[in-house]
Amino acid sequence: MGSNMTNVANFILMGLTESEDLRQVLFMLFLLIYLITLLGNAGMIVIIQLDPQLHTPMYFFLSHLSFLDLSYSTVITPKTLENLLTSTKHISFKGCFVQMYFFVFLGATEFFLLSSMAYDRYVAICNPLHYTVIMSMKICCTFITGSYMIGFTDSLVNVLCMNSLHFCNSNIIYHFFCDLAPILALSCTDTHDTEIMIIILSGITIMVSLITISMSYGSILSTILKINSTSGKRKAFSTCASHLLGVTIFFCTMTFIYLKPKKSYSLGKDQLASVFYTMVIPMLNPLIYSLRNKEVRNALIRVMKKREGARQFK
Repeated sequence: MGSNMTNVANFILMGLTESEDLRQVLFMLFLLIYLITLLGNAGMIVIIQLDPQLHTPMYFFLSHLSFLDLSYSTVITPKTLENLLTSTKHISFKGCFVQMYFFVFLGATEFFLLSSMAYDRYVAICNPLHYTVIMSMKICCTFITGSYMIGFTDSLVNVLCMNSLHFCNSNIIYHFFCDLAPILALSCTDTHDTEIMIIILSGITIMVSLITISMSYGSILSTILKINSTSGKRKAFSTCASHLLGVTIFFCTMTFIYLKPKKSYSLGKDQLASVFYTMVIPMLNPLIYSLRNKEVRNALIRVMKKREGARQFK
């Protein structure tokens, strides 16, 4: 990457445990989680694409959320599974920084995508008569493009800051993937400025998203409380309950990891939280949005009936 880093050609990912028996159990568990993640998120994308009734802003955003979750898990899980099976746990220096780049890029993009989804729910509930005008396809594409561009820029700055550090002694990463904190811990130079920059970038990403989502849901709650009928309140709340649950889980884990200084890094707690947001959350999101959503379940039935009818026609 840079001439100041030539002393370290590769890193060693120590993983989650040294116990052979536990590694086999974790391999089977993570493989199952990854397969469910692939099937769930790819299935959501396919269903949304095939069913015309789901060609709405909410499901347009949801298809991108599924794509991000699928990609997010794929950046981390396959290498983790490989390391659980093999005794050599090397990852090249460039490979480590590439993994770090895409990890931060996809994570930051998801923050702003979730903000866009919150705004979509705000318009749907608080301004339903103008929903189709406000949430036009042009606006939706602008939100999506903006989310990816901000994620790209955020990740690029983070990795450039990390690339300025010297790595000349230990190359052992006490983690199961190339995350920011454990790599910072390996640097043989002062990381204070880099650490401050990472915290600032993470803080801006989380706070801007959190403020947008909080304002959206504050207005949604105010509107729901003004509805007289209980059934009307229940229906209005059901349209955003899945998104609110997904947002809460995602924000809690990411805030726990990234809005704290390096000296607060705790190997056990941080690894457990990392497993949750790199593997479990991408698996849970399609379950949260599909199991609680009649439109998705009905769309799946329609797609299956259509395929069955086409098969019988042949």
